Amino acid sequence: MTIYRYAVAAVFGLAVGSFMNVVVHRLPRGLSVVRPRSFCPRCRRPVQWRENMPILSWLALRARCAGCGAPISVRYPIVEAAGGALAVAAAARFGFTVDAAFAYAFLMALLAITLIDWDYRIIPDGISIPFIAAGLAWSVASPRLGLAESALGALAGGGSLLAIGEIYRLARKAEGMGGGDVKLMAMIGAFLGVRLVLPVVLIASLAGSIYGLALVRGGRSGRTAVAFGSFLAPAAAVCLFAGESLVSWYLGSF
Repeated sequence: MTIYRYAVAAVFGLAVGSFMNVVVHRLPRGLSVVRPRSFCPRCRRPVQWRENMPILSWLALRARCAGCGAPISVRYPIVEAAGGALAVAAAARFGFTVDAAFAYAFLMALLAITLIDWDYRIIPDGISIPFIAAGLAWSVASPRLGLAESALGALAGGGSLLAIGEIYRLARKAEGMGGGDVKLMAMIGAFLGVRLVLPVVLIASLAGSIYGLALVRGGRSGRTAVAFGSFLAPAAAVCLFAGESLVSWYLGSF
C-alpha cells in the first residue's frame, strides 16, 4: 500500500511538474497560466493530450514539435521529473499528511522561482506574496511551526535581505538586493520559521559566491549581476529537509 501511495505521489508530481513548465514560460511574460491550452511557441499549434504526457511524450516525439519539428528543450522533462521526485521526497519526509501537501507546494514554488529568476532576473510577486500567506497558513494548519514563529520568520527573512541590500547600496553606491529577493526571503521565512532564516542566507551566499568566482575566473566582470533568488530558493529546499539537522550539527560542534 505504501509503494502504491508513493507511485500516486510520483504521477501527481509529474503532472504538477508539467504545469510548472507552463508557469515558468508564461508568468514572466504576463500571460495566463490557465488559458489557452499548451501550444508550440514557434508554430502556435495546440499540443494534443497524447503529446502532453510528462517525459513519455518528449521521448516519443524525439524532443521535437509534432507540427513544425522545432526542438523541445530537455529542460521540460527535467522539470517534470523534478516535480515527481519532489512529491515523493515530501511524502517520505512528512508522510501522507497536510504537512506534505504544504511542503510540496512550497517546493514547487521554489522550483518555479529558481528557473524564472535564472532566465529573467525577476521573482514574480504572483508567486512570492501568495506563498507568504500560504506559509502562515501552514503554521496554523499544523503543529509543526507556530504562527508566531512563522510570522517572525517572514519578518526576519525579508528584513535581513532588506538590511543587507541597504548596506551594500551605501557601501558600493549601487543596488545590491532587489525587492523580489526580499519578498522571496519573507516567503521562505514564513515556511521555515525564524530559526532557519540564517542557514538559508548563508548557504545561498556561499553557493552564489562560488558561482560568482567561477564567472570571474571565466573572464566575466566582477560586477556581473547574479540571480540571487536562484540560490536562495534551492537553499530553502535544502533547509526544509535538513535545516534542523544542520543547525543541531553546527551548535553541537562548539
